[in-house]
Amino acid sequence: MEYKKKHSEARRKVEELSMLFEISRILDRSMDLRDVVNPVLKSLAEHMGMSRGTLTLINRDTEERGIEAAYGLSTSQKEKGRYKLGEGITGKVVQTGKPAVVPRIFENPLFLNKTGARKSLRKKDISFICVPIKLGNEVIGALSADQLFNNTISSEEDVRLLSIIASMIAQAVRLRQSLQEERKRLVEENLRLQNELKDRFCPSNIIGKTKSMQTVYDLIAQISNTDTTVLICGESGTGKELVAQAIHYNSLRANESFIKVNCSALPETLIESELFGHEKGAFTGAISTKKGRFELANNGNMFLDEIGDLSPAIQIKLLRVLQEKEFERVGGISSIKINVRIIVATNRNLEQLIKQGKFREDLYYRLNVFPIHIPPLRERKTDIMLLANFFAEKYSKIHNKPIERISPQALDVLVNYKWPGNVRELENYIERAVLLSKDEVIHVYHLPPSLQPYKLNAKESSTLQAILDNVERELILDTLHSTRGNMAKSSRILGITERLMGLRVKKHAIDIKQFRSNS
Repeated sequence: MEYKKKHSEARRKVEELSMLFEISRILDRSMDLRDVVNPVLKSLAEHMGMSRGTLTLINRDTEERGIEAAYGLSTSQKEKGRYKLGEGITGKVVQTGKPAVVPRIFENPLFLNKTGARKSLRKKDISFICVPIKLGNEVIGALSADQLFNNTISSEEDVRLLSIIASMIAQAVRLRQSLQEERKRLVEENLRLQNELKDRFCPSNIIGKTKSMQTVYDLIAQISNTDTTVLICGESGTGKELVAQAIHYNSLRANESFIKVNCSALPETLIESELFGHEKGAFTGAISTKKGRFELANNGNMFLDEIGDLSPAIQIKLLRVLQEKEFERVGGISSIKINVRIIVATNRNLEQLIKQGKFREDLYYRLNVFPIHIPPLRERKTDIMLLANFFAEKYSKIHNKPIERISPQALDVLVNYKWPGNVRELENYIERAVLLSKDEVIHVYHLPPSLQPYKLNAKESSTLQAILDNVERELILDTLHSTRGNMAKSSRILGITERLMGLRVKKHAIDIKQFRSNS
């Protein structure tokens, strides 16, 4: 008899170890806990004779205990299994952190049977065992099992076995939480570095937050620390030189020379000498040897603006510089080696110039290694206000003319204008408006007539009355905006009676509600 008991105990230990080993292997299969909890419960059912089993985990947001996985329950029954802290036996286990054993569940009032899975089993004696799943001192869930009641099996052994498995699940949860936290940290760090990169390549001399300008900043960031040739394209006045400066000052050559040449500003007879230098006596007036811009830019960056205006002869020499990194001075016979990163810009369509035979195709492909397109101001409407305020502040300091703001009506005019001259045109108009302002505000009437929004017919456009009406309307609109539609306060500011203020508002068809709705 004693032998049979020892033999049975040994066999049970072997089966127990076999089950723990199998569960351990299941938990190692996937880093997603949802992929392994059901196979774990199935293994428990096969080895322990479990008719039903659940793995309950805490929802940190709602603090409800929901069934994460179940064996022997339908989907609808699983959904019903929601327990609050302290509710039912499972809730008590989670609250206290201590296991619970119910030999006969239908004799225990605490057993709620929320899932409804045991209604058909009322006549059977079912035992319920529930153990906490802990991470250190923190209870993160519970593991439970249903078994047919059996006097011959010690409940303490089942509790011990379930507790071991709960500990294994807790360690699996800890590992996965650590990996999730590390992944989250890496994502946040990546986002932080991306934001720092964007901030770094948004220099103060380039104003703009539109998506198209952010694309420009990203391209500057990608190309700055290389020696690649850059072709900057864009209409006149878009800020191509500012982009070239941003590339230089964020490059590895930032401490070296940044030489700028406007190819359209130099006469054809002088540009070769300016770019490549000349030897003494190379031509009339060459009284001494002179270094060219390429030599001065050695180890630094060279910016050639309006590259489309170069003559065919100079294009050939520039092509050699790009290919061979060498050239000769005018009148010289020895080659000069240089290490220069070339940045070029143009407002012309180089491909069209190639078709016309005015630009070398081989030079174009040498220059068009990394193109950056600067969008025109008319495509950057949300940047116009930023630029206008920037220039107002800039010229306010330069001319010692305090400017507090730009009136809303003036901003509307600026935003709706087409800006053929782009940022340069806007800058000139804002400087003019700063000089004209007498009340620390830029009004519509400080802007050039070509920007004025009021459509007058040919006969009215030059009359004094039409001009005065426009100025009057602008003053009333601006005052109402500053007082949020307060007629009495606006009339006092303008120095007129409320009755006269009402007549003027009616005359210009001004809707007072639009100002009050913004208050």
